[in-house]
Amino acid sequence: MTAPAAPAPAESGVSVEFASPMPGLNPYTAFRLDPVDGAAGLYALRALDADVRLFLLDAGSGAFGYAPEIPAAVRVEIGAVDGDEPRVLVVANPADDGVYINLRAPIVMHRETGRAVQVILEDQAYPIRALLGGGDRQDA
Repeated sequence: MTAPAAPAPAESGVSVEFASPMPGLNPYTAFRLDPVDGAAGLYALRALDADVRLFLLDAGSGAFGYAPEIPAAVRVEIGAVDGDEPRVLVVANPADDGVYINLRAPIVMHRETGRAVQVILEDQAYPIRALLGGGDRQDA
């Protein structure tokens, strides 16, 4: 008789270093990205040297059809080379009526080094505040 397979270990935190401070979070650039227990694809991004925290949703974890074009200059800024597919995360803000995500300003991160940048997309089709699972775009 074989023992049941052990559950997969929880993903551990990842060090994140922003190329420049995110808007509104100056001067902080060093963070840790930790998974939120019980919420697949949801992470807490915490500054290493301050009491600053944001919730981020891994854009690849949802079925909301988010696939922004990442500019080549952004890929260069985080050290991604041809063939490297960066990780894309969006800021998630809980509210009384649900969770809103910012699709206009994703965080693009090198999967191996943790080098990151927040990008302000020129594509106006992506709203700044979209209700997660709501289907309707909000506050473009």
